[in-house]
Amino acid sequence: MLLSIIFMGFTVNTSAQFFPKKFGKGFQVVGKDSTFYLKFGFRFQNLYTGEWNLADDKLSGAEDYESAFLIRRSRFKFDGWAYSPKLTYKFEVGLSNRDNSGGISPEFRTTPKLILDASVAWNFYKNFTIQFGQRKLPGNRERVISSGNLQFVDRSRLNSRYNIDRDMGLQFKHKGKAGNVLINSTIAISQGEGRNVTQGNFGGTNYTFHTDILPMGKFASKGDYVGADLKREKTPKLAIGLTYDINKNAVRERGQLGSFIKNADGDYVGRDLNTFFADLMFKYQGVSVMMEYADKRAANNDPFILDEAGEEIGTFFTGTGFNASVGYLFKNDYQLAVRFTEVNPDAGVSNDETHYTLGFSKYIVGHKLKIQTDYSLIKKEGRDDALLIRAQVDIHF
Repeated sequence: MLLSIIFMGFTVNTSAQFFPKKFGKGFQVVGKDSTFYLKFGFRFQNLYTGEWNLADDKLSGAEDYESAFLIRRSRFKFDGWAYSPKLTYKFEVGLSNRDNSGGISPEFRTTPKLILDASVAWNFYKNFTIQFGQRKLPGNRERVISSGNLQFVDRSRLNSRYNIDRDMGLQFKHKGKAGNVLINSTIAISQGEGRNVTQGNFGGTNYTFHTDILPMGKFASKGDYVGADLKREKTPKLAIGLTYDINKNAVRERGQLGSFIKNADGDYVGRDLNTFFADLMFKYQGVSVMMEYADKRAANNDPFILDEAGEEIGTFFTGTGFNASVGYLFKNDYQLAVRFTEVNPDAGVSNDETHYTLGFSKYIVGHKLKIQTDYSLIKKEGRDDALLIRAQVDIHF
C-alpha cells in the first residue's frame, strides 16, 4: 500500500520535477520553485545461514546442522531538505519481520517497531548543526556504518553485545579543523530507552560524547563510515573515533536494547551504565582496516539487580570487547577480508566468546548491488565450537 502511494505520487503531474538517476542513486524529486528535495530508496537483503556444532572442537565432529533462509532486512528510506538545504530530514522504516519485531511489551504498546529513523537537522550557523528526532547515537563505528555498507554479511559480536543503537533526542554536531587535521564532534542528549518507546522516560537521561579525528584529511565519499575501500584512496586516510556514553538509571539490560527490568510491583529498576568506545578506520589503495574496543560498566561495577529478597531480577550486559578486520579489494571488485572478534563479559553475566571470520564479496555496483559470504569459527567458553556459514545478496535502488 505504501509503495503504491509513493509511485502514484511520482507519476502525478504536480509542481515537482521527478528524475531518476543511475542505479543505486534512488528516485529523486525537486520542487520547481526549489523549496524542497526528496530522495527515496528501497533495499532488501536475502540471507542464508548454516550452522554446525563441532563435537570435541574438531571440524571432523561437525553435527546438528541447522539452516535458515531469511529476509534479513527490507527498508524504505527517505531523505532530503525542506525550504532550504540547511534544513534536512531523514525517515526510514523497516518492513521485514527482523526489522520491526520485538515490540510485544507495554513499552511499545505491543506494536511492531516499524520506524528506524525520523529526524530533522538544522545547520543553523557555519559548521554547527542541531538534530532532533530518532537516529543512531554516535557510538561504535561498525554500528554507525549502514547495514547496507558493511564489508561482511553482518556486524560483529562486539556490536550486538555492546552497541548503544538508536535513541530519541537531540544531537549537537560541529565540524572543525586544527591545521590540516579534521575534528568532528557530537554531543547527544537522548531518552535512554532506545527507539519507538511510546511513552515517558522510564529511567534517566542518556548523554553521549563523540569525537572523530581525521589527521590525513577527508575520505572519498564519506569512506570513514563505509566498509571496504571502494574508492581506492590514492593517499592514506585515517579516522580515529572516541565515544563516551552515560545512560543514567538505565532500565534495559543493554541500555537502549534488551529486556526491561521490573520488580514484582511492576516498577522499573535501573542503574547507571557507562560505555566507552575507541575505534579507527584506515584506507589506502584498496586496503581497509577497522578496529574497535568497547568497555561497558554498571555503577559500582555491579551488573546484577536484586529484589528485596535477594533474588536476581535482571542483569546488565557489561564487560569488554575487541574487534579488528582487514580487507583488500582487488581491481575486479572482488574482496577478501578477515575479522577477529573477542567478547569478554563480566563474571556471571555471560561466557567469553571468540569469533574468527573469513569473508568474500563481489561488488557489482558498489554496496548497492553485491553478493557476500562469510565463514566463522565460533569459540564460546563452556560449550563446543561452532561453524557458521552465511551468504547474502544485497540490492539497493
